[in-house]
Amino acid sequence: MQGFAGFMWLLSTALILFSGFALVDAAIRREDAFRAADKKTKPFWLVILALAFIVNWIFGILSFLPIIGLIATIVYMVDVRPAVRAVSGGGGRRRGSSSDGPYGPYNGGR
Repeated sequence: MQGFAGFMWLLSTALILFSGFALVDAAIRREDAFRAADKKTKPFWLVILALAFIVNWIFGILSFLPIIGLIATIVYMVDVRPAVRAVSGGGGRRRGSSSDGPYGPYNGGR
């Protein structure tokens, strides 16, 4: 039984860290990027993610409320965050020069 309790504690801690990361990420994004990406507003996502973080902190994993918070956090991470990052210019690492095409560098047929 002690192993199961340890696993549940680890899972609860992971959920808290995941929702905390999403909350901090939403807090550092520009407000106009949310509107430009045609997503809900930044205050909306901050409230939702803060509630998810608080619910995960208080209830742990033993209730259905953290599952709702996990779903909201996953929606932010897989849908809203990539769209906001693309609009604000933080769409990922860009390697190479400005003359790179979709299949590698363009060298003018040389």
